[in-house]
Formats: sequence, C-alpha cells, structure tokens
Amino acid sequence: MSFSISDSDIDRTALRKHLLNRSCGAFVSFEGWIRDHNDGREVLRLEYEVYRPLAVSEGERILAEALQRFEIADAACIHREGLLELGDTAVIAAAVAAHRDEAFKACRYIIDEVKHRLPIWKREHYGNGEAHWVNCQKTVEDAKAQS
Repeated sequence: MSFSISDSDIDRTALRKHLLNRSCGAFVSFEGWIRDHNDGREVLRLEYEVYRPLAVSEGERILAEALQRFEIADAACIHREGLLELGDTAVIAAAVAAHRDEAFKACRYIIDEVKHRLPIWKREHYGNGEAHWVNCQKTVEDAKAQS
C-alpha cells in the first residue's frame, strides 16, 4: 500500500510491478489525464498545488480504508503536482484482488475519496490567457463550517 505525490511523470510500469501479486487475478487502475476543455472553455494546461504532509497522510488513510472495506490484496495511488500539459497523467489509482469486482470497487473508492478529501488545488490555464483556480469553493465552504 502506498500513496505519493510526484513532481515528475508517473511510471505506470513501476506502479504495476509494485502491486504485482501471484495470489491476485485482477489489477484495476484509473488514470486521470489533462484534457483540453472544461466548462466550455479551452484549457491549455493545468497546475496542481499540494499540501504534501496532509495529502500523503490522508492518502495513506484512504488506501487503508480501501483495504478494510474491500477484499483486495493491495492498493496504490500517485498524484502529480506542478505544471502539467495536455495529455499528461494527473493521477493514477490502482488496486489488486483475487477477483475483478472487488478491485473495481476499491479503485473507484480510492479515486473518489482522493478527489474529495485531499488538499490538492487545480489552476486551469485557458486559451484566452486567463488562469483560474477551480473547484476550490468546497474547500472554502469546509473551512467556514469548521470555524
């Protein structure tokens, strides 16, 4: 089980080898890529800012939860930080299990929780020269609710 933040390209082959387990018949992974549009706007690139200490500890917690909730042997997740170009991989979540159903469920759980709980902020750079932080409203609302 491992969660990490990377400032360089994610090595898919290394992740797969890390999770390889002879008792497992299923490897399921999800990759999130940088796309060229969002909300009707042309996107040229993305920038991720991460509060690493909390992101890593919460990411590890999410993986531990997946191991408890689902019949999986192992899981991993890597999220990028910094400036990413179109087509770059922003995140990979993966799980291995004896059977595919549990691996699929665990992988879905991991990516959904990572997107919801981790202190990772995304700034989109648009074709018209503007750049804006997106999906930060929930973070602001959560902070207000806790104060």
